Amino acid sequence: MKPESKDFSAQVGNQTLTFSTGKVAQLAGGAVTARLGDTLILATATMSANPRSGIDFFPLSVDYEERMYAGGKIPGSFFRREGRPSEGAILTARLTDRPLRPLFPKDLRNDVQVIMYALSADEENVIDVIAVNAASAALSISDIPWNGPVGAVRVGRVDGQLVINPTYSQLAVSDLDLRVAGTRDAILMVECGANEVDEDTMVAALEAAHQAMQPIIDMQVQMAEQVGKPKRVYQSFKVDEALKATVLERTQAELEQIFDQQIGKSDQYGAIDALRDTVVAELAGDDAELAGQVKEAYGSAEKAVVRRRIIEQGKRPDGRTPTEIRPIWCEVDYSPRAHGSGIFTRGETQVLTLATLGTPREAQELDTLTPIKEKRYMHHYNFPPFSTGEARPLRGSSRREIGHGALAERALVAVIPSEKEFPYTLRLVSECLSSNGSTSMGSVCASTLALMDTGVPIKAPVSGIAMGLITDGSKYQILSDIQGIEDHLGDMDFKVAGTDKGITALQMDIKISGLTTQMMAEALQQAKAGRKHILDKMLETLPAPRPDLKAHAPRITTVMVPVEKIGAVIGPGGKTIRAIQEESGAKIDISDDGTVFIASDNAEAAQIARERIEALTETPEIGRIYTGKVVRITDFGAFIEIMPGTDGLVHISQLDSGHVESVESVVQMGDEVSVMITDIDPSGKIRLSRQAVLEGWTAEEAREKDKGGRPSGGGGGRRDDRRGGGRDGGRGDRGGFRGRR
Repeated sequence: MKPESKDFSAQVGNQTLTFSTGKVAQLAGGAVTARLGDTLILATATMSANPRSGIDFFPLSVDYEERMYAGGKIPGSFFRREGRPSEGAILTARLTDRPLRPLFPKDLRNDVQVIMYALSADEENVIDVIAVNAASAALSISDIPWNGPVGAVRVGRVDGQLVINPTYSQLAVSDLDLRVAGTRDAILMVECGANEVDEDTMVAALEAAHQAMQPIIDMQVQMAEQVGKPKRVYQSFKVDEALKATVLERTQAELEQIFDQQIGKSDQYGAIDALRDTVVAELAGDDAELAGQVKEAYGSAEKAVVRRRIIEQGKRPDGRTPTEIRPIWCEVDYSPRAHGSGIFTRGETQVLTLATLGTPREAQELDTLTPIKEKRYMHHYNFPPFSTGEARPLRGSSRREIGHGALAERALVAVIPSEKEFPYTLRLVSECLSSNGSTSMGSVCASTLALMDTGVPIKAPVSGIAMGLITDGSKYQILSDIQGIEDHLGDMDFKVAGTDKGITALQMDIKISGLTTQMMAEALQQAKAGRKHILDKMLETLPAPRPDLKAHAPRITTVMVPVEKIGAVIGPGGKTIRAIQEESGAKIDISDDGTVFIASDNAEAAQIARERIEALTETPEIGRIYTGKVVRITDFGAFIEIMPGTDGLVHISQLDSGHVESVESVVQMGDEVSVMITDIDPSGKIRLSRQAVLEGWTAEEAREKDKGGRPSGGGGGRRDDRRGGGRDGGRGDRGGFRGRR
């Protein structure tokens, strides 16, 4: 018997969001589909029957599987099936994970798995916030212990007006792309890209987002009441409070001494670990199970000491005040062959970013469920183990590395010049060389320096800072430029990037139940002062983009050709364009609007390529002088090829200044002669004059002298046998060159 679906709907912005459950995936702990427009997401949440042994953390995994059938597409891979997750899919999974994780019991050790599929994608409604809501609803009706629900919305700003859950077409003209998730009372997660939006506007957008998510939260509460399963009783792995008190009493004085020394990360962490090992040996001996509990109690003691010192004394682990920024130094032009490079060092955090310029055809092609098919600016972030003093195998890019690279990319995309202004593909790679707090924001700063060192005419330099938060009841302290221990033991990691004018990116991860907009407003204002301090230090090293590119960077010259002549440039099977590249040594790319990009680090090579292309696409002009080759001789004149595939007739009377007995007495096959176009008839036949060049006549004078010497059927014109294929025939194979979408 077909099961009946239970549907719940709520108005979000100008659209209806619908949750359905009961029809599919009935063996999952909880399963919900969320629909907005024709975009449909399935989310499932399942918990293992037994806890995982031997761990001291909550094992949660959140995955989003991007299925191309949702958009009516076959995957573009060789195997024609989905492979490793795309960058977009990984970012959607991370976006979903972050607001869910803080609401699980800290003492839960059962595996919890949240899996989401896109079953339909309409390329208008963006998937990521729908996925967050679907996952929250699946957890809410499941048997999994969880302190939700959460709601998630996206906020854009179009023509100065805030828009809830904007579509892709609206986002294309929006100067804000803000994603917010939260509970009924507070905000849990923020992810944002913006075009230099001011702090007051950002706070207003956050408040609008929190208000807009309330119907989604109400709908999930209603679902849980009507169709939700009873929450499962789980085995608690909470450490005994008496043991916590014992460990705190034993370690507090020594931890205070360690933090009072204001030593570097390695020495400080080494002293903390040594004290931990001593306490474990004293209190647990050879009891492995008790040792694990003592270690966890020691972590609680360390957290309590650090947080109390900050709240009550304003003392941070390295001795700074809450608003103080660590010492900064920068350097550019570090790599002699990279197109640009910048080092940004803040305290013990150091990032080296290297920039590479490429041609438009090197833009990244995207095979995803979004309408965005390619991007010309890419930012990649690497976090090797030596940056934290560790040794471990390299396993490729982690989800964290992809997320941090995407954040830095969002921070800078607002200041990257348009393709029309700067026709290059750009790739930045941030290498984290040392890490003690916010390498992601260090990447933003190093990347700004690398772009300016390259000579990219960015609209404004961008700096970034990581903010922290320590709360204790009604008291709280916002921290500027947090280091690793403050991130680990604090309640918030709030990253802000922007220019002098405004914010370009935000990202917030929070470990407590929520954050009020008032606290976020304070954090944004404190971050603004910190960003300015950091930016001033950066600009002391390089105050503006270099006026020119490095000597070994490619120069791109653009030439516009008529669309109908693109085929002539490409040639049959790409033969012509390959020949031009081989002759000149330049790289050539052609867009569908007729823009030709010529890339070379050699000015002479670029000029040769440009001349060949212009010759192929030039339109003959009356009165213009050309140097051409004699390609045919008749009794009444000579045909001269004035440009590839285009002939004109020089009548015998126009071959020389005086009387000419025969054509061969003046020119022979293959001779090069200078001629002027004196006329082009409606059928395209071209009349030439060598005499006009010799005598210095104008086209009008040449036509007047030539009145008596026009045999019927004279002229030349474009010859089909020399065209190398028309546009349709010539573009069947571009020889590796694709049109720009």
